[in-house]
Amino acid sequence: MIISRGRRYIFVHIPKTGGTSLSLALEDRAMKDDILIGDTPKATQRRRRLKTMTPSGRLWKHSGLRDIAGVLSDKEIEAFFVVTLVRNPWDRMVSYYHWLREQNWDHAAVSLAKSSVFSDFLKHADTQRVIKAANYASYVTDRHGVKQCDLYVKLEELDQDLTPFEQHLGFSLGKVGQINRSNRDPDYRVYYDDKTAEAVAQFCATDIIRFGYSF
Repeated sequence: MIISRGRRYIFVHIPKTGGTSLSLALEDRAMKDDILIGDTPKATQRRRRLKTMTPSGRLWKHSGLRDIAGVLSDKEIEAFFVVTLVRNPWDRMVSYYHWLREQNWDHAAVSLAKSSVFSDFLKHADTQRVIKAANYASYVTDRHGVKQCDLYVKLEELDQDLTPFEQHLGFSLGKVGQINRSNRDPDYRVYYDDKTAEAVAQFCATDIIRFGYSF
């Protein structure tokens, strides 16, 4: 997440949507008082600043708007330009699974991914419960239950979808690459059969319908 009072924007970083690449592009032009939350170089350098803040929730890389009440006022959150990235859910689940398998920390999702083939990971009740509850809009919903997002940027249409945000910033972000690629086939469709594709269609239905995604 990035909070910029100087440029009056909030970037909400939804997991596995290509947000690290956009974070790095924004860090290149970061203002001195920008609040950078995550594990990118400048965010790591500024991490001590977070200790003095009193957020309503957890301040971390993937904080949602409801978590930053207390860092920003309700009026600031409402007034700032809120932007986030979204991604085809079938592609995202492949990326999520392979990323989890590369991790070494103690977490139920990591253990499940490492001990399961992809189809079983998708079918597991915990996977479906977590992903369904954390739909894209939930990250940009404030503590009062109001969605506050000025721009959803599709990862698949990144360059053109970023234009309104660049207009708000007053400068171009240039070519935003993709960092933290997982070790997987770039064609997500090869990982699915009819049953697993339908499973994602069910537990990601909210995002699929809202953003017009298809397998």
